[in-house]
Amino acid sequence: MKAVMKKMSLIVVIALLMITTLSINNVTVEGASVDTEAESAIVIDANTGKVLFEKQSDLKLPPASMTKMMTEYLVLEAIDQGHISWDTTIQIDDYPYWLSSNNSFSGIGLIQDKDYTVRELYEGMAIISDNATTVALAELVAGTEGEFVQMMNDKAEEMGLPEYKFVNSTGLENADLGEYHPEGTEPDADNLLSARSAALLAYHLVNDYPEALDYSSTMLSELDDRPLENLNWMLPWDNDNFRQFAYDGVDGLKTGHTKAAGYCFTGTAQQGDRRIITVVMKTDSESKRFIETKKLMNFGFNQFESAELFPANYQLEDESELQVSKGKEKTVGVETAEPFATMVKNGEEDLYSVRYEIDQDKLTDDGTLEAPIEAGEKVGQAILVYDGDEDFGYIDGEDGQRVDLVTTTAVEKANWFMLSLGAIGDFFSNIFSTVVDFFKGLFS
Repeated sequence: MKAVMKKMSLIVVIALLMITTLSINNVTVEGASVDTEAESAIVIDANTGKVLFEKQSDLKLPPASMTKMMTEYLVLEAIDQGHISWDTTIQIDDYPYWLSSNNSFSGIGLIQDKDYTVRELYEGMAIISDNATTVALAELVAGTEGEFVQMMNDKAEEMGLPEYKFVNSTGLENADLGEYHPEGTEPDADNLLSARSAALLAYHLVNDYPEALDYSSTMLSELDDRPLENLNWMLPWDNDNFRQFAYDGVDGLKTGHTKAAGYCFTGTAQQGDRRIITVVMKTDSESKRFIETKKLMNFGFNQFESAELFPANYQLEDESELQVSKGKEKTVGVETAEPFATMVKNGEEDLYSVRYEIDQDKLTDDGTLEAPIEAGEKVGQAILVYDGDEDFGYIDGEDGQRVDLVTTTAVEKANWFMLSLGAIGDFFSNIFSTVVDFFKGLFS
């Protein structure tokens, strides 16, 4: 009996140690879904755009300073296109100076008649979510904030954001800006984004301009000898107040808060070859937005693994060839140009298949490819299909992950003699078929 009790005690101790270890390493085992208190939320795979979870993600809500992700994108695009550089200098005009000196807008106190570099202003915007530096950058890129707002909405349409309305560059409410609200926008308007749109915007930002993460992960900097302290509590702070929120791999992306928006956060974290993006909107406290984000990140990283489901050069068994006309060969093989790799929910690796979508513009009227054909020539797309029950789709609205479908070999065009023989053969074949059909009709 004593031996049995000792074994049971040992099991209890081991179990307690495992629970403690999981807590210390910031891992919480979640169920098949997420019970989040955020009014709207979403989790996506940042590499493929696959949606892993969503809750009312199409609700259009005020995004507060998450609006600045679009401003960041357009500034980085202007740098990339050579219109401005990190060392371009600008002086602060009356509007951003007014914002900067107003305590209700958490201004950091910019100085007029002083040159600031784009890098300094970008740090103020990205690290501490400063509004004045944001407006100064918007004016630099577009001339006026009103013209910049038009750029924001044009870029949102280009990106395919499903639900959006941009009325200023900062995320403040226009009513708070008074006479300074951007020209062409309503004086009482507010920016609007859905969690899905915020996630798609973040997806473009981190993939098109990954240098944005260098700034969103900077914990401390300074401007005019004033400290810039990042508002993201999930970064690895050596601080007892924030340590409870820290999460492995977090390096962004943007917090937001206004009375209308509540507390919101677009987060992103990288663990190994996996990166996820999360959005929570309208939580009820500064800490709650990070608590709810941690739930979403635990779900994404604990319930999903990165997997290569189908390798490059994959061929569907019954569709591995296409018919060829006017070529030295009658058929040509087709295969995928790249592998299909994505985040797969645990135990669902076998619920995926591939289908082909042939480019109809590549085919002749009789449904064949016409020679000459180059090796590796794109003839369509292969699409990854999920055959499970719970499918949230992809953030860009596509019906599946896609890779190019290409030819495996080249097919030369047949010479005129071979084409002539083929035409003669087709002629007599048609005559023979006609005769056969005639006699069948005669004796039937």
